[in-house]
Amino acid sequence: MSASRMLVPAKVLAVLALLACPQGAHAQMKVIISGGFSGAYEQLLPEFEQASGIKVTTGSGASQGDGPQTIGAQLARGENADVVILSREGLDGLIAANRIAAGTDVNLATVGVGVAVRAGAAKPDLGTVDAIRQALLKARVVAVPASTSGIWLMKELFPRLGIAETINVKVSPRGAGATAMVGAGEAELAVLPVSEILHDKGVDLAGVLPMEIQFIQTFSAAVVAGASEPQSGKRLIEFLTSARAAGAIRGAGLEPRTASK
Repeated sequence: MSASRMLVPAKVLAVLALLACPQGAHAQMKVIISGGFSGAYEQLLPEFEQASGIKVTTGSGASQGDGPQTIGAQLARGENADVVILSREGLDGLIAANRIAAGTDVNLATVGVGVAVRAGAAKPDLGTVDAIRQALLKARVVAVPASTSGIWLMKELFPRLGIAETINVKVSPRGAGATAMVGAGEAELAVLPVSEILHDKGVDLAGVLPMEIQFIQTFSAAVVAGASEPQSGKRLIEFLTSARAAGAIRGAGLEPRTASK
């Protein structure tokens, strides 16, 4: 064995071996993912497919909510999927509904909540809790998603700030819909995970909520119960939690939860 090979960390070698394993060649699998982890996933998926030989089809849905396109609703009506990637709150609901293969759930990354403005627009002062309150009250319309972060905003933060009855809120089924409203000028602000703001076009990140009112959201992955490609799904999840994936995850605005943590 060469000296350079001996210097390669064992965990890196394990990930490379995982990707190179020929048993996944020509396999096909499906992932359903929510918006918060999509930016990192889209960067990492081509590398996984090329190295593993596994072809991945990707669908999307909200982590939580009552709409027909939530991930839970899609699985409930028989939509085929091997892996789901969504908020921990949404995944816990799927686990309770027995839609997840036992013991396969893994946390991928965490991210805080931020405020979006239309690209190029002036950014409001968001440096203090009172500044956040004033910015939300002054906005003609504030857009929020109907999923995990929006549920927290409507049920926890807005009442805590004393603005639940006075703020003009429009709720979109997805985070992408909330940022689209801002980009189109239909709302002045959108409040949602930072990673979604950075991923969506037409908006800029104006700032993040102060820590005393911040909501740190966890995005997680799991193999679906009855998946046709469970081993391929496990390989994808292991890749997404590897040190190899951490840079792309961090670049997408999230803090990775690598296998070493």
